[in-house]
This record gives sequence, C-alpha cells and structure tokens, in this order.
Amino acid sequence: MRVFILAFVFCAIALPCAAQIVLKSEPLLLAPYEIVFVQNVACPAGQVQKVTGAIRGLHRRKACVTLASEQASLATATP
Repeated sequence: MRVFILAFVFCAIALPCAAQIVLKSEPLLLAPYEIVFVQNVACPAGQVQKVTGAIRGLHRRKACVTLASEQASLATATP
C-alpha cells in the first residue's frame, strides 16, 4: 500500500513539471545551456522557437521546433 501511495504522490508532482512554458518574448538574461521556448514570427505556424543560452562570448542557439499541445502552456514574459 505504501508503494502505491508513494507512486501516486510522485506522479502528481512530476507530471505538472513535464510541461514546457512558451514565452511571448525572448528573455534578456538566460543562463548557459538553459532552454526556453518563444512564440514569435521567426518560425512558421505551428512551431515555436527553441532558444538555448550560451556561455560568454558565444551566440545563443535558436531553432524552430514543434511542440505537442499537451507539452506547452502559454505564459507571459517580463521583458
């Protein structure tokens, strides 16, 4: 019974963390190797821009990717 309860609690905590937040604008500060998803006009319809932070002196990596609707939630970014 304890195993069942622990598994249920773990799933309740882990599943909301699996969702990716899609920002409306790219953040100014981004830690190295941190990944954010940005909804902008640089990518075609149905895709979002995946931005990966870089170490000092290098440019951020940007690529258009498709996210499933259950993986993403739209959030507002503070510029």
